[in-house]
Amino acid sequence: MENKQNPTVLVLGASGTIGRQVIKDLEGQAVNVRITSRKQEVVEQLTGEGKDCVYLDLDDPRTFALALAGVDRVFLLTGYTVAMLTQSKTLVDAAKKAGVRHIVHVGVFAEWDTTDAHFAWHQMIEKYIEASGIAWTHLHPNMFMEVFTGLYIPKNLTYTGYWEDRRIGYIASSDIAAMAAKALVDGPERHGGQHYWLSVETFNGQEIAALLSDVTGLEIKYDNKGLEGFKEVIEQIVANGGESWYANANIEFVTQMLDGRMSYMSMVQNDIPYVLGRPAKTLREFLEEHKAAIVESAESI
Repeated sequence: MENKQNPTVLVLGASGTIGRQVIKDLEGQAVNVRITSRKQEVVEQLTGEGKDCVYLDLDDPRTFALALAGVDRVFLLTGYTVAMLTQSKTLVDAAKKAGVRHIVHVGVFAEWDTTDAHFAWHQMIEKYIEASGIAWTHLHPNMFMEVFTGLYIPKNLTYTGYWEDRRIGYIASSDIAAMAAKALVDGPERHGGQHYWLSVETFNGQEIAALLSDVTGLEIKYDNKGLEGFKEVIEQIVANGGESWYANANIEFVTQMLDGRMSYMSMVQNDIPYVLGRPAKTLREFLEEHKAAIVESAESI
């Protein structure tokens, strides 16, 4: 049952990897959780289970008012398309009208003057949130460890990379969610105006292959396919319905990794112990958790 004395938290992206974990981390905390979905059947199902679930379509601002009514804090995570600009702008405007007091936003790990399009979109959203007058907390995750169980999972005893010997920092999505949940529970008095950087440790391709080999007990080699190989991956993603604007931004990311303009992606900046009072998950720990799936994929052709 809802406690009127507790703040109400609206969670966007509740069906996604991070949003789903945020919901789990908020269970039992001194907040009322409101879930959103753009699928009416999901709303009806969760409402029937006694949960506070509302219909919200980020592409339809007419759905914002009822979803935001009575909300104190918002977890903002938008999709990976250029539409994130309009979606976030209109949602922030509606949040201001509704009297929302705190927005926790998941952005990117980037320097202020980045020229990569996708990173720049996130920074524009951050500045718009700050200009709204609503208290804010920005999370800046580096590359998700989940790439090693997804797009970059090893196959045929090979880990394929695309940025030669360049190093990248990694963060587990469960730690991103834990940071978001902590900020949402504690509120703007504790976390307002804070930038939290989430890059736990860095590796290059050869080191990743060695770590994968050590964890799985298999001999996994590193195959660097470079920019041209990455373009082939992106072409396939676009052919399967991926948005070209976001896809091209990813090509620019690899380009700038290789020419050094995004060398800051190799940095370790880990604010998790300060906020959560515990160590962040290491990549070894993540790979151990998903060892069975990684072994199965690595042994496949």
